[in-house]
Amino acid sequence: MSAPNIETIVSLSKRRGFVFPASDIYGGLGSSWDYGPLGVELANNIKRSWWNWAVYERDDIEGLDSSIILNRSVWKYSGHETTFSDPLVDCRDCKARLRQDKLDTDDAGKFICSNCGSTNLTAPRPFNLMFRTTIGAVSADDDPAALAYLRPETAQGIFINFKNVLDTSRRKLPFGIAQIGKAFRNEVTPGNFIFRTREFEQMEIEYFVRPDEVQRLHQEWLDAYLEWIKSLGISAENIKLYEQSADELAHYSERTVDILYRYFPEREQEEKQWDELMGIANRTDYDLRVHSKKPEDAEGKRINPDSTEDLSYFDPQTNERFYPYIIEPSIGVNRTLLAVMMDAYTERTTDKGETRVILKLAPDLAPIKAAVLPLAKNKPEIVEMARRIKKNLQPSMRAVYDDTGGIGKLYARQDEIGTPFCITVDHESLEDNAVTVRHRDTWEQERISVDSLRGYLADRLA
Repeated sequence: MSAPNIETIVSLSKRRGFVFPASDIYGGLGSSWDYGPLGVELANNIKRSWWNWAVYERDDIEGLDSSIILNRSVWKYSGHETTFSDPLVDCRDCKARLRQDKLDTDDAGKFICSNCGSTNLTAPRPFNLMFRTTIGAVSADDDPAALAYLRPETAQGIFINFKNVLDTSRRKLPFGIAQIGKAFRNEVTPGNFIFRTREFEQMEIEYFVRPDEVQRLHQEWLDAYLEWIKSLGISAENIKLYEQSADELAHYSERTVDILYRYFPEREQEEKQWDELMGIANRTDYDLRVHSKKPEDAEGKRINPDSTEDLSYFDPQTNERFYPYIIEPSIGVNRTLLAVMMDAYTERTTDKGETRVILKLAPDLAPIKAAVLPLAKNKPEIVEMARRIKKNLQPSMRAVYDDTGGIGKLYARQDEIGTPFCITVDHESLEDNAVTVRHRDTWEQERISVDSLRGYLADRLA
């Protein structure tokens, strides 16, 4: 089974320290969240898994960490200043402010307020999603020369560094640039826990290819991501593909395929149970062209008179110079974490009829790999041995020592946060130098020598 709804994960997250409401002691801030001790570990493990898979296990990807605040011209020529907006409407009855493209319609085709059900809405108007700021200590808030934005995506930082990476790494097509970083969007209607927030983290690749190879490589990336997502423990039953129609495509895209996850299984209509986990777009050569100094419009004028570089590529094999096409797989850390937690959520009934929550996370994603538990915390010899075992495990895996409850409650706590193994040190351990290892998913127990414990766990965590 998986979580019946997002609210189940919200409750678990706050109870066990995965995610907390931000600024909670001051009443919170809409759709802002802080990642607690377990949440930050889980998020880091997801990012580490992605980086290992996308960068270290391939021979054609370089890494980058670009600035959050960029020259305003980046967003002018990328099109964000004029096109990065949502259609905003107001409900005249309940005064709610809504995204028109997310509303249902009645039989007459009128949009329905999701808050009160009224169709008495204003005409839509574009609402730009970029957060504005000013640069400089003496700049005025209305000074256009000081205007800057918090980046709404990490992609543009990659495009404007294309030549830098190409020249320093001496790469040949096809190759990609990977980046993990924060992005910010002033969403009209954020919500559903960490699914849609104004501050989020992206894991993006911009993969530069020859135009005649783009269709084949686009499909290869789609197939590869499906396999990586499954490696996170996400069931194929909760994943499906969605091909964007021509009307839905962004202005730069020739083809975009979204990978959807079943975030809302409680909804009656099956088509409304799904929403976007990630997208893989064929961005054509749009981005490198608009940031280059040479391309001209139909009248022979430079389309970008502010750029100082040409971001074209010279192919030494064909002696051709051209602007590479770009395949962009983009996935969010936040949405991936939510999908991982929902898919890992299971419940099991004990012999006493009690319902226990088990978070069956993939071992490499689990925030804690092993918990060392002394059976008797009032016995110094047992406590000392348990602490020594924890210390010996810690360099090779995240391990914790816990003596804050009875053994049954300690097991239940570790099951609920996804710890794959519990190691119990008991009176017999003092005599035979062995411990009891309990498996999270099966609750089965094995007696393992302390000397072989690290290797035993490492084999099963790999």
